[in-house]
Amino acid sequence: MTETQRKVGFLVCLVTIVLALLDLQIVSAATVPIVRDLDPEHGIDKIPWLVSAYALASAAMLPLYGKLCDVLGPKRVFTGAIATFLLGSALCGAAQSMGELIVARALQGLGGGGLMSVTMVVIAHLKGPGEDTAQGGNLGGIVAGGGMAIGPWIGGLLADHASWRWIFYVNLPVGLAVLVAAAFALKLPERPVRRPIDYAGAALAAAFSSALLLVTDWGGKRYPWSSPVVLGLALAALVALALFLWRQVRAPEPVLPLSLFTVRELRLGFAVQGILGSAMMCAIYYVLIYLQVARGVSSSSAGLYLVPMAVGLAVSGTLTGPLGARGWSARTFTISGTATSALAFALLATTTGPDTSLWLIRGELLLAGAGFGQLVGQLILLVQGAAPRDQLGVATTGIRFFQTLGSALGTAVFGAVLARLYAAHGTGGDVSALARLTGAAHADGVRAFVDATQVVFWGGAALMVMASLLALRLPRTRPAAPRTPPQQETVPA
Repeated sequence: MTETQRKVGFLVCLVTIVLALLDLQIVSAATVPIVRDLDPEHGIDKIPWLVSAYALASAAMLPLYGKLCDVLGPKRVFTGAIATFLLGSALCGAAQSMGELIVARALQGLGGGGLMSVTMVVIAHLKGPGEDTAQGGNLGGIVAGGGMAIGPWIGGLLADHASWRWIFYVNLPVGLAVLVAAAFALKLPERPVRRPIDYAGAALAAAFSSALLLVTDWGGKRYPWSSPVVLGLALAALVALALFLWRQVRAPEPVLPLSLFTVRELRLGFAVQGILGSAMMCAIYYVLIYLQVARGVSSSSAGLYLVPMAVGLAVSGTLTGPLGARGWSARTFTISGTATSALAFALLATTTGPDTSLWLIRGELLLAGAGFGQLVGQLILLVQGAAPRDQLGVATTGIRFFQTLGSALGTAVFGAVLARLYAAHGTGGDVSALARLTGAAHADGVRAFVDATQVVFWGGAALMVMASLLALRLPRTRPAAPRTPPQQETVPA
C-alpha cells in the first residue's frame, strides 16, 4: 500500500467514525418532529424503541463483527457494515410510520455496530511497521470530542430548518464517498483460508446483550424492577450468558475466545473500558439531568454544557501524540486518565448544589473530558498492542462491546440509586414530579435531588478510583506483537 493510499485510508476511517458519532447524537434532537409527523397521537410511546432498536442491534453485532474481521479480512467487513448502515439510513428517511422507522433504525444499527469497532481494526492494519501507534488515539480524541460537541447542534439545525428526514439522508452522500474511497484506497490483508464462524456463539452473545440492555432500559422506568417482565429479562440474560460461556469453551472457532482473558493487558483493558463506559454516562447523563431539574436549564441549552467536556476530550486526545513521543506509555495514560476523571467526579460531588456557579460546572466537565480523552483511544491501542495478530478483530470489537455493556449498566445502577435516595427524603413521587411542586416543597425537593445527585457523582469517583487501581496492575512494558501477518496467510485485497 502506497503512502497516499494509507493517508486516504486514515481519512476514510475518521469520516466513518464521525458518521457513527453523529448518528448517536443527532437523532435525539429530532424525536418531537418525528412523532409530530408520523404518529402525533401514539408516537410518543414508541420513542424509547426508536433509540433502543439502534442500540440493541449495534451491541448484538459487535462480537460477530470482530470474528468476521479475523476470518474474512477487515476490508470486506468494513465495506459491508457501511453499506448496511447506508441502506438503513435510506429506509429511515423514507419511513412512513413509526413502525417502519423503528425497523429501519434496527437495520441501521446492524451496520452501525461496525462503524467504530471495525474502523479501529482497519486503522490498526493501516499503520506501517514501527509507526507511532499513538496517532490513532490522538485523532480519535479529536474526532470524539468534535462529534460530541456538534452532534446535537446539527440534529437541532436539521430538524428546525429542513426536515427530520435529512438527519438520515445526510449519511448517504458521505457514506457513498467513503465506500468509493475505501474500494480504491484500502489495500488490506484478507485470509484465503476460510475458517468456521461461531454463529451460535454470536447469537447467544446477541441474546445476552439484548436482554441486558432491555433490563437497564425498562427497569424502573417502563416497568418496576420487581415486575415479571424485568425479572424475566434478567433471568434470560443470565441463561444466555451461561450458554455463551459454555459455547466459547467448546466451539472450534469461538466468537470471543476466552483465551484473550489470560492476557493481562486485555483482561484489565476490557475491565477499565467497561468502567469508563459507566463513568462517561454518569458524567453526561446525570449532569444534564441536574442542570434541567435543579437549575431550570432547558433541554436544548443543557446540551451546550457538553461542549467543555468535548473540548477536554479533543485537547487531551491531541496531546497523547506528543506525550507518547516523549515516552508516555498506554499504561501511563490509563493511570493519568483514570485519576483525572476521579478528581473531576469528586469535585462534582462536593461542589454541586442548588446555587453552584454554572461556570464551575463547565470547568469540572472540562476536567472530566481531559481525563476521558486520555482513555478513549489509548485503551484501544493497549488492547491492540497486546492481542495476538490473528485475533485483532475480536479484541478490538470486544473492548467496544464491554464499553457498551458498561454504559447500559452504569445508567441503570446510577438511575436506581438516584431514584431511591430521592424517594428516601420523603418528598413524595419521583423526580419527574419535582417540576409540579411549588414554594417550600419545591425547594425541599431540589435539595433532596441535589443530595442524591452528589451520591451518584461519588459513585462515579469510586468507579474511576477502581479503574486507577486496575491500571496500576498493567505491565510497565508492552509485549512486542508482530505488526504484520505472516506472508503465507495473506494476499492483497
